[in-house]
Amino acid sequence: MVEPLEPQVDMVLDAGVEVTLLGTAHVSRASAEQVRKLIQTGEYDAVAVELCRSRFSALMDPKSLSQLDLFSVIRQNRVYMVVANLALSAYQQRLADQFGIEPGAEQRAALRLAKERDLPIMLIDREIGITLKRISANLGWWKRYGLFAGLLAAMVNSDEVTEDEIERLKEGDVLETTFAEFAADRRDLYIPLIEERDHYMAAKLRREAARLGVRRVLVVIGVGHLKGMVQDLERDGRDPAAVIAALEEIPPPSKWPKILGWGLLGLILAGFGYGFAMGPEIGLDLLTAWILITGGLSAIGTLLAGGHPLTVVSAFIAAPLTTLNPTIGAGMVTGAVELYLRKPSVGDFSRLRADVATLRGWWRNRVSRVFVVFLLSSLGAGIGTYVAGYRIVATLFHSPGGA
Repeated sequence: MVEPLEPQVDMVLDAGVEVTLLGTAHVSRASAEQVRKLIQTGEYDAVAVELCRSRFSALMDPKSLSQLDLFSVIRQNRVYMVVANLALSAYQQRLADQFGIEPGAEQRAALRLAKERDLPIMLIDREIGITLKRISANLGWWKRYGLFAGLLAAMVNSDEVTEDEIERLKEGDVLETTFAEFAADRRDLYIPLIEERDHYMAAKLRREAARLGVRRVLVVIGVGHLKGMVQDLERDGRDPAAVIAALEEIPPPSKWPKILGWGLLGLILAGFGYGFAMGPEIGLDLLTAWILITGGLSAIGTLLAGGHPLTVVSAFIAAPLTTLNPTIGAGMVTGAVELYLRKPSVGDFSRLRADVATLRGWWRNRVSRVFVVFLLSSLGAGIGTYVAGYRIVATLFHSPGGA
């Protein structure tokens, strides 16, 4: 059975720039073949693809991960962002293993052929890190953690990709399919993930075409973006630079997590003070409970993550202190200690994308295991904060002279 040609729309933009928007399916060999045929006609003097700089580097240079500064990732608290990116890579690896074709084959074909013909390449998609941050900013903290947990659960799932997921890939792109379960009926996810990217890519296409002075451009995008981009290009008279700048802004984080964090710290310290005022034994009991519970649960999390014995010890020591400081987390300490004690090799970086496609691989690879240590030690310390806090309240209320 011959696959039908992918949908395409021919348009004329400002200053007479002619564009062909080709809507592709990211798991279709027919898409890659159609890209090849169009470029080989010789009718185009530039090629635009649905990629940002980060995804372009990952697609064309798998070794780019070896340049990742893990200490900086931990120090700057970018672990969650990197893990989300690795989870997306894991999903792509599952597709490659199951169907023998990696998502983005048509983009690779476009990039390779453009390079062979010395055609300018336009990367028109928004940086994935900005998109993920805008998604995060659009969600409440509970939905945010639920989304992250769901993403991780889906990515380490060893089950085969379902027919429904494949159909969604034929109608959109990898990012959309990954979040489809959440974005299907949530406007707060749909806007930054899909709608904003339509606006962004249309504006970036117009800006880059004008900057390069090209006359005919082939635009290779997921078919799910075709309608939105066409509508934008037909009716949008706004300044492309202004649109791009607005859609690259990172909304300021909510103040409530910090307020709640410092408020909880104040209550805990007040509880310690009240306990010692009631008697040295009560105060010491509260302090001991805090150390054992927060340190113990963080150490258990580190142990479950397969951390080095000294990393487990560092979790027990660090958690009671970091949980009293909202500006630093236990994971920052344990991640750095694990990285120092078990430095990843070049092989760990080169195997990273393949290893994170399986649950066991997250523990086997020294790079991803640093992230698992960070996450589980932080989770243990977080749970310990609330358990120990409840213990403090219960002790104070049931002690002689308590409320």
